[in-house]
Amino acid sequence: MYHPTVARLTYRALLGRRRALILFALPVLLLVIAVFTRVLAGADDNTAGEVLGGFALATMVPIIGVIAGTGAIGPEIDDGSVLYLLAKPVKRPTIIFTKLIVAIAVTMAFAAVPTLIAGFILNGNGQNIAVAYTVAALVASIAYAAIFLLLGTITRHAVIAGLVYALVWEALFGSFVAGARTLSVQQWALALAEKVVGRPDLVSSDVSLPVGIVLLVAVTVLATWYAGQKLRSLKLAAGEE
Repeated sequence: MYHPTVARLTYRALLGRRRALILFALPVLLLVIAVFTRVLAGADDNTAGEVLGGFALATMVPIIGVIAGTGAIGPEIDDGSVLYLLAKPVKRPTIIFTKLIVAIAVTMAFAAVPTLIAGFILNGNGQNIAVAYTVAALVASIAYAAIFLLLGTITRHAVIAGLVYALVWEALFGSFVAGARTLSVQQWALALAEKVVGRPDLVSSDVSLPVGIVLLVAVTVLATWYAGQKLRSLKLAAGEE
């Protein structure tokens, strides 16, 4: 299910100079915010939760997921080079699964790792807040990568659609509309963070832990499966032309 050559080409595409600069920008900003917050406010659990929840998990993780997920396949579809890949004797699910693994790895590296470092800077992992938000970032990275990889296979405007989802649905509606929060990857991931911390006054989610886990798994599996189906139909359409 994992193809090393496809993975190498995907890593090269994602970590090119322009995308790498964008991927590094948000983690660096998070660390700068963490340092200034620690200097100005000291080690405070509530402040650490606000920074990690309000910026790292709500903004940085989904945006990096957009860049990694859509960038893993979207540009190849746009410029037609995906047809060269499809002409090779590689199964379509293998292509999608490999690109998903790469997108997940990149999202985790540029989102979860900086979240952990920022958490230790903010309050030294007091109340396990740094670890809790890192766990949330890790599981959210998987779901976001699958969702945005799917978007990359179904629309040429995947980046725009992904940013709308990440910034409008997750960050805006997910923050103020109760019903929207239950359909938010962020809230599903927070269910695990709440379990790690064990204090709802510091970290809380609008969904229970079992529901959050089931939805994370279901969305990841369904998005990956459907992306494979869309890639197969793309091959058929190219052949008919």
